[in-house]
Amino acid sequence: MAPDSFIAKMAGEDLERSLGLYPTMMISMGAMIGSGIFVLPALGYKKAGPAVVLAYLLAAVVVLPPALSKAEMATAMPESGGTYIYIDRALGPMFGTIAGIGAWFSLVFKSSFALVGLGAYLLLFVPIAQSAVTAVALVLGVSIVALNISGTELSGRIQAVIVSLVVVGLAAYTINGGFVADGSRFEPFASKGPGGVFTAAAFVFVSYAGVTKIASIAEEVKNPGENLPRAILGSLGIMTVIYVAVVGAIVALNDADVLEHGGPGGAASLTPMADGAALLFGGFGIGLISVLAVVALISMANAGVLSSSRFPLAMSRDNLLPGAFRVIGGRFRTPRNSILLTGTLLLLLIAFVPVIELAKLASAFQIVVFSIINVALIVFREANVAYYEPTFSAPGYPYVQVFGLLAGIGLLTQMGTVPILGAIGITVGALAVYFVYGRGRTERTGAIASIRP
Repeated sequence: MAPDSFIAKMAGEDLERSLGLYPTMMISMGAMIGSGIFVLPALGYKKAGPAVVLAYLLAAVVVLPPALSKAEMATAMPESGGTYIYIDRALGPMFGTIAGIGAWFSLVFKSSFALVGLGAYLLLFVPIAQSAVTAVALVLGVSIVALNISGTELSGRIQAVIVSLVVVGLAAYTINGGFVADGSRFEPFASKGPGGVFTAAAFVFVSYAGVTKIASIAEEVKNPGENLPRAILGSLGIMTVIYVAVVGAIVALNDADVLEHGGPGGAASLTPMADGAALLFGGFGIGLISVLAVVALISMANAGVLSSSRFPLAMSRDNLLPGAFRVIGGRFRTPRNSILLTGTLLLLLIAFVPVIELAKLASAFQIVVFSIINVALIVFREANVAYYEPTFSAPGYPYVQVFGLLAGIGLLTQMGTVPILGAIGITVGALAVYFVYGRGRTERTGAIASIRP
């Protein structure tokens, strides 16, 4: 039986394919250029020392298998929902509900973290009180929601311009930093030991979480069979280079004590790119980098809202959430109610949740979901269901997927007790939604049911 979402789309609830390769790649990169560069490096440095550069590279290696898996599945099922769609179709609606709600929650959480985190940079060049930072973040959040309701193509174009400018700024930062960098700051390299590198890799893993988020807007991408794999893998490759280069520059420009204790209350710095920037750009480095950080973090939040709002849309099409979330606005052809739900959660998190302290919870669940994505691809390959006809095949099957699963589990063990318990809490809440609402409204089974011993 065809999945319910196919029937929904036949009823005129489909979205317009308006995004080409460049804006699609910029959306993916925009979901990664944010806290991973402007906030997390000092926090990672505190765990790994100068080897935090290696931690970012290690995290990229662990992200590659699910990125390849998603690139394949996206060409077979170019629908809104991404992670939710793939896990649901492979493992069934119960696991799909867990993946959909968990991925939605953690991505919105990351967006709120970006908007609140930009406050530390905003204070460096705008004379506002610390108490006003939350209000500014709320205003920006409302603006981002309005932008997403007004149209995916407009949002994608703005995202492409912003990300392009930020990439140029990061390149200038890295090149300028090379002229004044102090190489001795990399000695000793692994000052916290090998364990510190793995712990830091788990902590910064969320930096790459945006790489596959464009799969959730696959229904709005032109020529998805070619553009989705190119955008996913291309953005991952570019961002890996950017992360390693920029984090290397941050380490070389700053004293260890500033990175580890330069933040509020002697904690790790929340503005690592600005800390050593006074030596750059003729002394105007702090101001320029702070403006760049604010723009990048806004971009990241916009990409997060754009991508995460498609999870409730897809789940509603499958009758796992109320039908109101599948409504497509007649004027702008965007999922208005799904965006409003996502925006409401975004604003509540900004207003009431200590986002920086709880960001680890989002990272932990991202690791869980990325690990399961590898399982989903294995199920599709082994089940050989009729509707699974990808135009791109992930290389190295199944060894790459098994490595991705085991590596993800390994990183998860480095997250600590509280993040793991948080991931369990999200899972329990999603199960409650499934058994209370979704279970009685769907009779679908995943492709796993087609596998015969």
